[in-house]
Amino acid sequence: MKKEKLQKYLTIAFFIGAFILLVFLIQTYGIEPLRSAVKEMGIWAPLGILILRGISVILPALPSSVYSLLAGSLLGFKTGYLTIFISDLIFCQIAFFIARNFGRSPVRKLVGIKAMKRIESFNQNQLEGNFFLMTGLLMTGLFDFLSYALGIGGTRWRLFTPALIISLLISDSIIVAVGAGVSQGAGLMLGGALLGMFALATITGFNKNKVSETQKKSQ
Repeated sequence: MKKEKLQKYLTIAFFIGAFILLVFLIQTYGIEPLRSAVKEMGIWAPLGILILRGISVILPALPSSVYSLLAGSLLGFKTGYLTIFISDLIFCQIAFFIARNFGRSPVRKLVGIKAMKRIESFNQNQLEGNFFLMTGLLMTGLFDFLSYALGIGGTRWRLFTPALIISLLISDSIIVAVGAGVSQGAGLMLGGALLGMFALATITGFNKNKVSETQKKSQ
């Protein structure tokens, strides 16, 4: 229990530290030199972020939100949003496909025992019967775990895909907008993104309560 709490605190500290470092670098050196370097890289910069974000989806222990912030700050909102959305759409589908077609064994090897327990807990809740709950949970930072869980649970692809698309259109835009808002000094964009994050936190809390209720009923 203490180990799990420590890992949770370290993860939160990592995200906060990365965000502070990003803001510091932007304020100290300016975003333009970095953006100029990224532009010179052409398609390779978005492609690199897309692949790194994808790896963090397939291996959920790795942090993923950092890449959304980087995409927003270095690529701008439009390109950054498109990059992260495409990455999440492709790699969540890959995670779903692996779980749906090959079962628990390869998933356990990819994510580890601890992450597998979390995936199994979602799998026990039979989310397929509630499209809106599934979509709401996919909007949270647990979308990678859920992609595996829904695949293992036998959720139909034609039900999973629209729920995934709707959730990514909303959730990805918020984190990318935070990165873009900080780098461009866009107070309105940043304020809107932070409000969106608050809304997502509310949705997460609501969905957790729903999942808890479902678990109690099933016991």
